[in-house]
Amino acid sequence: MAIDTLQTLEVIEVMENFLSRKRPPEHIRNQLDIGYKIEDQSIFVFEIRPQWDKPEVILEHPFAKTTFVKAKNNWKVFWMRTDLKWHSYSPQPTVKSLQEFTKLVEEDEHHCFFG
Repeated sequence: MAIDTLQTLEVIEVMENFLSRKRPPEHIRNQLDIGYKIEDQSIFVFEIRPQWDKPEVILEHPFAKTTFVKAKNNWKVFWMRTDLKWHSYSPQPTVKSLQEFTKLVEEDEHHCFFG
């Protein structure tokens, strides 16, 4: 089941605040940026950069994901490993709010999200 309209507005507000803190300086955003997208009950955070050999091709590389579990009223946290599969973020596999998720990604204590 997809995130409802009211929750979508909250998601957009929280994620836009996160981006305002984490995006690189404006003068390099055409070479490196981050963004997010909402798909059903999940939110993906990804790096945006041009393909090295074809700069006109813009690539998105996801590195963090959270999925809302309505039955438990929490968010599952995942990170993308080098095998390009989503893995549960074992230091803290669930959080109670989207703000906790963005804080977890921003702090990145275990260097899983930003390396």
